[in-house]
Amino acid sequence: MGSLETQIAAYRERDQDLLYLRRKLTDLEDRSRRDNIRLLGIRENEERTDMQAFLSSTLSKLTSLDFDPPLEFQRAHRVGPKFSGTSLRPRPITYCLLRHNQADKYYKQRATMDLFG
Repeated sequence: MGSLETQIAAYRERDQDLLYLRRKLTDLEDRSRRDNIRLLGIRENEERTDMQAFLSSTLSKLTSLDFDPPLEFQRAHRVGPKFSGTSLRPRPITYCLLRHNQADKYYKQRATMDLFG
């Protein structure tokens, strides 16, 4: 009977470890998503082959900020599958800036912008 109780205790401990790891993974994924910035309304294939170069020039024009050094991206890509058929709705672009000081400068400028005026 002692061996069975030992196995049950080991399984319970593994369950607790697994639960901890799942929570940790969820937290890390959420933190990663929090850094993402979404850009909507850019036509498909407007970026051609280099999404990062496209974003660097587009964001500099939109914000009228001169980034020195130039914007560097941790990642930049379209989200989701391409729409098929007659849908003309472009997929959103998601990107994450590599340097936090550039991201802070960008966020401050974006907060004062009138993008729809």
